[in-house]
Amino acid sequence: MAISSGLGYSRLPCLHLRPPLRRYFLQVRLGYAAAIEAFDVVDSVSGADVYGRAQEWKKLNSKDLGISTSKISRPTRVVLNCLKRRGFEVYLVGGCVRDLILKRIPKDFDIITSAELKEVMRTFSRCEMIGKRFPICHVHIDDTIVEVSSFSTRATRFGRDLTLDPEKPADCDEKDYVRWRNCLQRDFTINGLMFDPYAKLVYDYTSGVKDIRKAKVRTIKPANLSLTEDCARILRAVRIAARLGFRFSRETALAVKRLSASVLRLDRGRLLMEVNYMMAYGSAEASLRLLWKLGLLEILLPIQAAYFVRHGFKRRDKRYNMLLSLFSNLDKLLAPDRPCHNSLWFAILAFHEALSEQPRDSLVIAAFSLAVHNGGDLPEALSIARRINKQHDISFHELWEPRNLDSDALLEEVMNLAASVRGALTRMTDEYFVSQAMAKYPKAPHSDLVSTHLPFTPQVFFPLALYLRVCKIFECVGGGKEKGFVPKHGSKIDYELLAMGRLKEVRHVFARVVFDTIYPIDNRLQK
Repeated sequence: MAISSGLGYSRLPCLHLRPPLRRYFLQVRLGYAAAIEAFDVVDSVSGADVYGRAQEWKKLNSKDLGISTSKISRPTRVVLNCLKRRGFEVYLVGGCVRDLILKRIPKDFDIITSAELKEVMRTFSRCEMIGKRFPICHVHIDDTIVEVSSFSTRATRFGRDLTLDPEKPADCDEKDYVRWRNCLQRDFTINGLMFDPYAKLVYDYTSGVKDIRKAKVRTIKPANLSLTEDCARILRAVRIAARLGFRFSRETALAVKRLSASVLRLDRGRLLMEVNYMMAYGSAEASLRLLWKLGLLEILLPIQAAYFVRHGFKRRDKRYNMLLSLFSNLDKLLAPDRPCHNSLWFAILAFHEALSEQPRDSLVIAAFSLAVHNGGDLPEALSIARRINKQHDISFHELWEPRNLDSDALLEEVMNLAASVRGALTRMTDEYFVSQAMAKYPKAPHSDLVSTHLPFTPQVFFPLALYLRVCKIFECVGGGKEKGFVPKHGSKIDYELLAMGRLKEVRHVFARVVFDTIYPIDNRLQK
């Protein structure tokens, strides 16, 4: 069915912005102006032009798309079946449909239903409603939470309805209209798909399947409007593109760069959550590269951005450095269904920052990593390190050639490295140091952003609890062998314990990543 009539809105949404942040204020103002321009466009052209270039709405057979319902998790099937038996319409929606088409394992499954949220609450004994602006239900099945939203839910803020209702196209039945209207409120075309697992149909109102085949991330609404409306979509776009290896549409890429500073409007918990999605699920290296390319790294991780600048790393650089290699090796061990705890990637950032500030002998780094792994048994760590006869990667600025260190000197160097890592952790959570790190690279954009007058600095999203947890990982080096700590043996990773942040598992993977980086199997970086 083609969209044949105009798309009109009854009012403009209320776009709330925080007080200006010096140079960033100009970017946000520009984004706001662009959003208003986008609304003017919506009022003056047809809905087909704005949202899909006159493409047809499609109902596609899921088998033709290669979707297998066997990949739907058991808890998700339980929720789907319960709601279906009560006579409600149920669909899988969003990124899980995209991943099923790509034959990837979805991180989670989201359900949308014709049931009211109160009816969902009555259907399941272990169910809670969360969210004020856009309420949803969390249904607890065993140890899994299944997210359920309703077609009837409308976004609100301060009690005001913010949902934009497009006019119903001619010759459009009510069910199509409800599904289409919901899709228009989503972020990207590739996330705007609905899958009915009972009818075996995928509903595509925004050319999402076409963009999946083109490996493209494109906003459903005009990009400036969409990213101004919800600045978290900027980070979500980076995460999706990095994980899938997709590229941005030209309009989306320009809007991301133009509005990059608006991510500072997100609260600290949301920033940590979004960065964790990038770093902990198997796409950290690609995420770091894309954040750097788009000018977001200096906003989120300015110390790491300073490292890139210091070593002449260009925005579109294809080369590797030690930071990227560490996370490349971490990525090889993780996946969307096998994530790590955020303490692991934060520990890697701090470890690398210590080496970036003061390069070390490869033997010292090996002994330090072994001591972290075995819970602080330094004699054992030094003994094993001395037996390593493999050539380290010679391309990293952070590594010195092995020196002829006696036992006392080697022990002292390992202790110094442990102290340096603890110092790096402190610096990475210190607002003053972060502001100074950003001021060190005038070639990078936004270098004069942070000052003592700003109410927020980019690194604040590392909370005290995370800092203390990472300190616990390293405190065994220099504090003596931990009583009762039994190091992990063998190479098998317990991903459930890793996701929970269990010390034994985190230390094991940390040491493994460091060794795979210093002593690469394929010697790729020596060429």
